[in-house]
Amino acid sequence: MASLPPQPSSPNVGVRRKGPKTLPTLPLSAFSPPNTGTGEFFPLPPSPSTVHPAVVVDAHVVVTDADTTLASWKKQTGQDLTSRISGVVVSLPETGADKFVAALQTNGPGVPVLSVLVPFDLAATQHELPSYTSGLSIPISLSASFSKETPESIASLKWALSQGRPVEIDVRAALSDAESDGFGDLLSKAVADLPSVPPIIISSLLPPPHDLSLSIVKLISHPTYRSFQSQIASLSLLPELYIKFLPPTWDAPTPATPSITGASDADSKQLKEWKRRIKMYLGPVMEAFGYQRIIFGSSPSPASGSTSVAGDWYEIARESLAELGVEQEVIDAVFSSNAQKVYGS
Repeated sequence: MASLPPQPSSPNVGVRRKGPKTLPTLPLSAFSPPNTGTGEFFPLPPSPSTVHPAVVVDAHVVVTDADTTLASWKKQTGQDLTSRISGVVVSLPETGADKFVAALQTNGPGVPVLSVLVPFDLAATQHELPSYTSGLSIPISLSASFSKETPESIASLKWALSQGRPVEIDVRAALSDAESDGFGDLLSKAVADLPSVPPIIISSLLPPPHDLSLSIVKLISHPTYRSFQSQIASLSLLPELYIKFLPPTWDAPTPATPSITGASDADSKQLKEWKRRIKMYLGPVMEAFGYQRIIFGSSPSPASGSTSVAGDWYEIARESLAELGVEQEVIDAVFSSNAQKVYGS
């Protein structure tokens, strides 16, 4: 057998290609050694079902009665959420708010209350903070619902923002392009000439009201979805604006999230369908707002006719976000640190 010719003794010896050669850039993680026990394979990324935030701030707990211990909410949270709760933001009941606040300070829910949402009316012409907020040890935020832009709504929102506390606006219906323009005008006129603008948080837009009978294939090119993308891009230009990630108003209850072993085929199919739709809305919001301005909450809008269990929504929201392939810091921000920044200051 003929012997092979000797190899060049140096990599500098031999035929070279003419001209520079551009090499692809790889992330540093590509050069990390595999974990012990993985053999020649690199470890796979964790399953979205196993990715949890270190702690959770539930920034939208709606109280419908005088239960200051939040017993009904606690029954809904489930083990995964309960074990991670580090704080809540409580929306005060429409009636008896003064008695509720007094009892909340003496007989609290057993978890830190970062803020209480004090309602005000955008259509009103006169405003003052309720007397029960005087001397309150729990920080307050102000909340209102939006229907249309009026001179009164501009003045009302400017008053609320001038209090220097976070202001929440619940957009309780799908916005047409004209209504979206009006909402944008309301925000821009209300913040004009203010020496400083506190955080403004909008809700019921992530996800927005939606017709579940519309297939996802049709939704992609549907005018309402295109309008949503345009509206979100426009709203994100206001740097003080945040958006809440709440159970949607889809005229259907939030699907239950049973264990993998206990889930039927129908349950699994429904969960996957909801997550696919949620991700279609979550993606544009992530792109426009960035993860630093998205805040998780477990209760739907008070105007919603749909039922939702806090623990179920936590699982659906968490997995939907994780399935976008985000890092752990994004999960932690959306489910805790963003709310701490807005309400804990």
